[in-house]
Amino acid sequence: MNSKLGIVNSPQCISQNEYLLSKSTSPQHITVILPAYNEEVSIGSVVLLTRFYADKVIVVDDGSSDRTAEIARKAGAEVIIHEVNTGKGGALKTGFEAAAGMGADVVVTMDSDGQHNPSEIPKLVAPIIEGDAEMVNGSRYLNGLDKNTPAYRRVGQTVLDGFTNINSGLKITDSQSGFRAFAASTMDIFRFKAQGMAIESEMLADAGRAGLRIEEVDIGIRYDVDGSTKKPIQHGLEVLILILKDMEFNKPLFYFTFPGMFLGIGGLYMGTLFLQTFFTGGRLNFGPTMLMVMLIVVGSFMSLTGILLHSLSTILRDVKPT
Repeated sequence: MNSKLGIVNSPQCISQNEYLLSKSTSPQHITVILPAYNEEVSIGSVVLLTRFYADKVIVVDDGSSDRTAEIARKAGAEVIIHEVNTGKGGALKTGFEAAAGMGADVVVTMDSDGQHNPSEIPKLVAPIIEGDAEMVNGSRYLNGLDKNTPAYRRVGQTVLDGFTNINSGLKITDSQSGFRAFAASTMDIFRFKAQGMAIESEMLADAGRAGLRIEEVDIGIRYDVDGSTKKPIQHGLEVLILILKDMEFNKPLFYFTFPGMFLGIGGLYMGTLFLQTFFTGGRLNFGPTMLMVMLIVVGSFMSLTGILLHSLSTILRDVKPT
């Protein structure tokens, strides 16, 4: 490793011909955003490799306590420093604003830990440059989940993809991918409210509501680098909770009405059984009877709440600003 620039040995090497080809086939201004938090080990290599495929590389140092910003600047990146850690959403928001100010036509987001291969940037931006998409999602699972991935990771990924797709109205195979491309026209539609890694799902929800044309392309990924400091199960649960909170406002029918109908139907079914018992001379127990009443009341309330919120959200979406 080159300790001065924080360059690590990487198989993601390119030739001069590949470099010239990538420059000649990209007529639009491509800016890559790298959110970074204490990534001094990998950031130098990532920036140097990324510069072969981008006109600008922006590193948003999100409150790092190491030499991330210094190394990224020496490697040739435009560096923006957050004095305190704001989370990936805050870092991406800063990066998007900076990219817009630099006149970017296409914005690419990548992780700064070396998991993504910069040589795949041309493949990622191609649908946007060709006018076929406004957003491109790099997918590790476009051809199915890797069977070598641990079972709990496959289950977790499937659950997160499912809830993200319900919330966004999309059919995405890798909802947690941080390797994405965006047309400049999309930069104003994202909220960037999520504090943690749920930002990936939040951006898909925003894209779905905005009706963006989205494509997915197959990407590779390295798992032999330092990734999240959180345990996968903890990370997955945190993301799932934030997706469910988002669904509370964006998909009230799924969040309130459908569960409410399930509870209400359960209560009515219990009521039918109790009536049969009563008419055949049996006795009704207080506990189960109260449970039946609670299920019907709570289920009806949730169903009505979801319908009202759905109607309200539809009206608000239809209101055009004057």
